[in-house]
This record gives sequence, C-alpha cells and structure tokens, in this order.
Amino acid sequence: MSWDTIRINEEEKYIGKGNSIIIDLRRPEEYAAGHICGAVSIPYEELEHCKCMLRKYCKIFLYCERGNTSMLAARDLDREGYPAVNLYGGVRVYRGKLVK
Repeated sequence: MSWDTIRINEEEKYIGKGNSIIIDLRRPEEYAAGHICGAVSIPYEELEHCKCMLRKYCKIFLYCERGNTSMLAARDLDREGYPAVNLYGGVRVYRGKLVK
C-alpha cells in the first residue's frame, strides 16, 4: 500500500490547505442527503472519466460510505501517479456536521 490513508475525522487538518480536493464517491442522491463541507461529488463509476481534471491537485482526498470504495479508488489513482489519500472509515464514522 503506497497511497496515504487517514482517519476521516482528521480531514480538517488537510482540507483547504494548499491545492487539495475532497471527493465524495457515493451516488448523487447520497451526496445530496449530506456530505462533508467542501466535498465535490464524483461518483465512483464516473471517476475514470474525471481523472483529467485531478492532475492539478497536490492531494486528492477520497471518501465513500464505509471506506472500501475510496480505498479501491485511492489504490487505482496511486498506481497512475495521482496523489491519492483514502479517508478511512467513510462518512459512516464521520463525526463532523454534514452539509446539504
């Protein structure tokens, strides 16, 4: 495992500092029901088509419902040279306030 993994509740230390992005990999309706402040919705199934937009970021933080899908996405992006970070545990264990 060469990509980074941090606990989802530690994301506030990293997000908004420098050139980073946080991506919610869940379905659009799950994102609309509540997501981490500042996260953009890119469903896992669409990530392949959106990768060209991600090159400009120093860190790409990924989360999903439980952390499994974001781990797969981080692994795949890392293999292609993207600076991916998996937010371990997913939104299910996130203790911060979700926004709609």
